[in-house]
Order: sequence, then structure tokens, then C-alpha cells
Amino acid sequence: MKRRTFLAGGLATGTALSGLSLAVSPRRATAAAEFEVTRSEAEWQEMLTDLEYEVMREEGTEPAFSSPLHDKKGAGLYHCRGCDLALYSSEHKFDSGTGWPSFYKALPDAIGTKKDRKLIFTRTECHCRRCGSHLGHIFDDGPPPTGKRHCINGVSLEFKPA
Repeated sequence: MKRRTFLAGGLATGTALSGLSLAVSPRRATAAAEFEVTRSEAEWQEMLTDLEYEVMREEGTEPAFSSPLHDKKGAGLYHCRGCDLALYSSEHKFDSGTGWPSFYKALPDAIGTKKDRKLIFTRTECHCRRCGSHLGHIFDDGPPPTGKRHCINGVSLEFKPA
């Protein structure tokens, strides 16, 4: 066997195996000790609907335009459905036209982020910093003053009027 063939085969195998690791739920792979609020998988399933669990614990996405929070206009705060931490203010909400509630910034010390490489390109995933629940993704196409768009799954949030 030639070295070039051996190296190419090893590279292909490594690439394939790294792709397989993405099939493991990112939330399950995260150590629960990283978050202040922890629950067993059974506890999460009991407190959340199937869609909420899929989005918040398995990093799924709700259908576009399906959330009643998408068109919510009142003053108040958007809290994490998993632990009740205040995450976003209605003052920072805007209509992005994407079909999901969108904000140009989060409240201070409310969210955590990590790289998401599940698609062809890398995105920035955001989650509740207290319980680790998946919220959505942050993009660089938002309005001033931040230029960011926090594209958030409505099922991950609860609105509390001011």
C-alpha cells in the first residue's frame, strides 16, 4: 500500500467518524454539572411537550411562523421555559421576517453560546446559561446597534408582561 493511499483512507475514515459524532445529542453530551439548574432526562420529558423537548433538549427547530410569540408586541421579558431565567427584553425584539422571534441582543449574563457545525457552515448556537436549554442561533444580519439577530425558537420562551 502506498503512503498516499493510506493517508487518504485515514483522512476519509476520520472525517466520516467525526460526522457520526454529530448524531449524538449535544445536550446529552454536555455534562449536567456545567449548569446551575439540572434535571434528569425523565424530568425534562415530564415538564415539556414533545416539541419543547425536541427543541430545548435535542437542539431541534420549531416550524417557522408557528410560535404565538413571533407576533407578540407587548412590553415585558422573555424567560427561559426550562428554568424561568429572564433572557430577552421586548425592547430588543424586532421583526426579522424569518418566522421566529428575533432580538438584537440578550439580557446581560443570560445566554451562553457555542459553535454549531451540524450544517455545511458553522453557526453560533445560543442556550440558556442557567439550564442549558437550546434557544436558537445568532446571525450577523441584525439591525443596529449590534448587527446581530438572535433567531429564537418561541417554544423555548415564556413571555411575562411588564
